Order: sequence, then C-alpha cells, then structure tokens
Amino acid sequence: MVDFLMPLVDPLNRYIDYLRISVTDRCNLNCVYCKPRERMKALPHREILQYEEILRLVTVAAPLGISRVRITGGEPLIRRGIVDFISSLAQRRDIQDISLTTNGVLLEEKLDALIAVGRPRLNISLDSLNPERFRRITGSDSWDRVWRGICRAEELGFHPLKINMVPVRGINDDEIADFARLTLDRRLHVRFIEFMPIGAGDRWNTEVCVTAGQVREIIEREVGRLEPFTSGTGAGPSENHQIPGARGVIGFISPITKHFCATCRRLRLTADGKIRPCLLSDTEIDIKSPLRGGCDDKELERLLRLALEVKPERHYINETPAGCYQRTMSGIGG
Repeated sequence: MVDFLMPLVDPLNRYIDYLRISVTDRCNLNCVYCKPRERMKALPHREILQYEEILRLVTVAAPLGISRVRITGGEPLIRRGIVDFISSLAQRRDIQDISLTTNGVLLEEKLDALIAVGRPRLNISLDSLNPERFRRITGSDSWDRVWRGICRAEELGFHPLKINMVPVRGINDDEIADFARLTLDRRLHVRFIEFMPIGAGDRWNTEVCVTAGQVREIIEREVGRLEPFTSGTGAGPSENHQIPGARGVIGFISPITKHFCATCRRLRLTADGKIRPCLLSDTEIDIKSPLRGGCDDKELERLLRLALEVKPERHYINETPAGCYQRTMSGIGG
C-alpha cells in the first residue's frame, strides 16, 4: 500500500492535483496543427497502457492529492471501453472532477452513455464554423456530426460545455468574432488557445500564431466589451471574460505570450505510459515498464515524485521555439 503522508508538491511549492490521461494516440481526424499527416504512425495496441494499468496509477496518485482527471487522446471516444473506464473513475470518491476532451465526431452517439456514468465535463475542439474549411483543416467531412453533438449536449444539460478554438493566421483567424458571438445567447464557454509548436514542424512560427491579446482586440472591436468573469476555482489556465449581458463565457489560454507555469497544477500521462511533467518539455518518466515488470505501489509513488523533481520552472518556447517538442500533440495527449 502507498504511504499517504506527503502530498504531491514540487520544489517550487506547486501543489499537483490534476492528471491528464491520454488513452490513445489514434484519432479519426487529421488536423494540420496537431497530427502532421505525412509522418504520423499510430502505436501498436500492445504499447498503449491498459485501462487496468491506468486505474492502478490513479489508485496510487489519488491519496497523494490527485483529485481531478481529464481524459484526452488522440480522440478518446474511439477507444473501445472508454465509457466503462470513465465509470470506473467516477466510482472513486477521491476523484472529484472528471472531464473529457474530444473532437466531437462521436459525441452525439455517446452522450446518453456519458450521462449514465456521471456526466463528465466536456471540452470539444472545433476550429471552424464553416463545414468546407473544417474539412480542409481536419481532412474530414464531419462538421455536421460535431455540431449536432454540441447542440445535443447543450440540450441534455452538459455544463459548462467548452469549445476550444486554435486561431491560426491565414487559416481561421477571420472566424474569431463568429466564435465569440456563440456566447451571446448560448451558455457555451468558448476558449481561444494560442497555437503551440508541438509536432507542428515548419507549420509553426510566430507570424501564424494569433496571440490572446490580438484575439481580445478583435472581439472587443467586432462583438463587444469584455469583462472579467470568475466562477470559482479551477485547474485550468484559461483567463475568462464575458460580454455584458451574454449567457456564455470567453476564455483565453496564452501559453506563448503569457505563460501560466508558476501556477501549473498538472502532470500528463501519455498513452504509451510516460509521465510528462510539462507539456512543452520532452522530459518524460517511464511508468509502463515498471508496471509491467511487477513493481509495487511504492515504486509508482517514487516515480510520481521523480516527475515533480524534474518538472521545470517554466517552458522556453520564446527562447527555443524549435528546440524541443518532438512528439505530436496526439502522441502527448491534448
């Protein structure tokens, strides 16, 4: 059994209570900024952590302070057994918050099952409101399916229902105001995320990155004035605002121009069994080999604490924009 004495606190006194779990590196879309089509090769199934292995790590981590779990991919809804896995997490009293990041293609057909296992919070990645542009960005004609899933989730009372949009100059930055307008009469949380150089190769440079400040200027010029919005504490980095009188919320996530490293509360578990202390660093701790080698819970706790020891003070995108981030976002877990 694990010794429950010391919480997960890193050398900079950051209390870690949030674990992002990637359950697969596979995806049913091929978004140009996330999963470069010409060099993406999915992992063999045997290299992906089994649900039982993930649950064992959660069993060790939860008494040490991990109370929030986000399930990511790839696209998590394509993995067989994902709803049962969410149910297993929901049965743990020490996990207080479960959320799911999805591209929404399979969302509509999974919603009833998700309600039955506890209604996890939903984040849907959507980078265009134009079906043809969506096809060019993602390589798929699935926009209608995604939009139906969003609308159905609203009808069924999923809240907050968050839409993540990555504005890229010359690709979809002309839709920023339209996304912001979604919040005027709908209870949606629309979050604008700065484009990051993760697995993007020569697709990323500072010229194509639309900053949070630039997004805000567009919204205030074309839609309306923004006021700060708070709704209690959360584990995420979004700076939230609201247009006066609007039903929804607009959030800005700015890893490039205004990093939030000093308040980072998370670790990541990749689909192939690596603990990644920082999204924007290639440092990883292998837990799959120890798990499959028969290690005890004390060793898993040691590896979690080792991840804290090597968690960097901050990222160095601006200093070394092409210096790391070798894995794609679908390989790390979004």
